[in-house]
Amino acid sequence: MSAAARPRLLYVTDLAYPARGRRYCDEDIALTARLRAEFDLALCHPLDAARLMEGFDAVVVRNSGPVLAYADAYRAFRERALSSGTRVYNPLTGKADMAGKQYLLDLTDAGYPVIPTVDRAEDLHRLPAADRYAVKPKLGADSIGLEFVTADRLAPLADGTVLIQPRVEFSYEVSFYYVDHDFQYALYAPDPDRRWQLRPYEPTVGDLEFAGRFIEWNDLGHGIQRVDACRAPGGELLLVELEDLNPYLSLDVLDDAGRDAFVAATCRSLHGFLAA
Repeated sequence: MSAAARPRLLYVTDLAYPARGRRYCDEDIALTARLRAEFDLALCHPLDAARLMEGFDAVVVRNSGPVLAYADAYRAFRERALSSGTRVYNPLTGKADMAGKQYLLDLTDAGYPVIPTVDRAEDLHRLPAADRYAVKPKLGADSIGLEFVTADRLAPLADGTVLIQPRVEFSYEVSFYYVDHDFQYALYAPDPDRRWQLRPYEPTVGDLEFAGRFIEWNDLGHGIQRVDACRAPGGELLLVELEDLNPYLSLDVLDDAGRDAFVAATCRSLHGFLAA
């Protein structure tokens, strides 16, 4: 890329993915319209990314849907990008959802404030008592394969292929959105039964310390991440998910100033990523 040329980005999105409570197409149409002020952009479906990435300065993975639906194609994309040295944003070194759900087990073992998680029958005793337990595939996403069962059903299911967590009767879920290591905004769902009916949330210093621990742990130099947490009965926050692959941003909930600030931060991040 010459000094005078505008960076060329391949923006990966599944505009037709039927996300519950979200409209991927609206968010990505609006965001790419803003990014075009500083970058030359082409949009493509995740199934086409590996074939089309050549000739672009970077591939930006955004609302591409759960990779479980196209696992082989995603694996081929990663392998081709790594072998060719193609820049991918977020970088493919993410240790959280980008790499599956193993991180929830690792963070539990390391004593981080996460919903306690195990995957084998011999570790079930480490979970606190609960009326029901969440069982979900390690490679799952978007609640695919999630079920709630009583304690007497856990042992046969705990074979190492699933995650098992106590069902937490939380008061609300809250998400913290970051560009690089910089906090941008927070949103919460005051009704636990309506995950995607979000409102702006003003985080406390303690809230940001909580979320920042996971951003630091993941150690991505550049990229967009979302820290999802729940407010437990004791008032503490517990990590639900660290989304570092393609987090939905709920930009429609922000006011104009909030969207402007996020777009500016993303542009700075992309320019820094390309220059690194």
